[in-house]
Amino acid sequence: QVQLVESGGGLVQSGGSLRLSCAASGTIFKGYTMSWYRQAPGKQRELLATITRGDTTNYADSVKGRFTISRDNAKNTVYLQMNSLKPEDTAVYYCRSSAMYAYWGQGTQVTVSS
Repeated sequence: QVQLVESGGGLVQSGGSLRLSCAASGTIFKGYTMSWYRQAPGKQRELLATITRGDTTNYADSVKGRFTISRDNAKNTVYLQMNSLKPEDTAVYYCRSSAMYAYWGQGTQVTVSS
């Protein structure tokens, strides 16, 4: 069964931090690139960060230096550590596997208050 379950979102003040988790089924995690996206109301879904099976990472300019993506292959989980959060980071956050680009989880809401 294919599964992506995001968690860890919530309400945080500007400048605060959150750590998101995405638990994936093993068939779409091991050996694949994992990514985090977000979608704010009225905007297109935005790619934030990727991590390859070899732990090579890439970030969008909008989050570079503030967000860190990591993975735990033993737990089939990818994380997004978010620091120095801003109100414009408010969005629903999703993870995605390169094994199945058409599949999205339910997302987790992040709200940053000013």
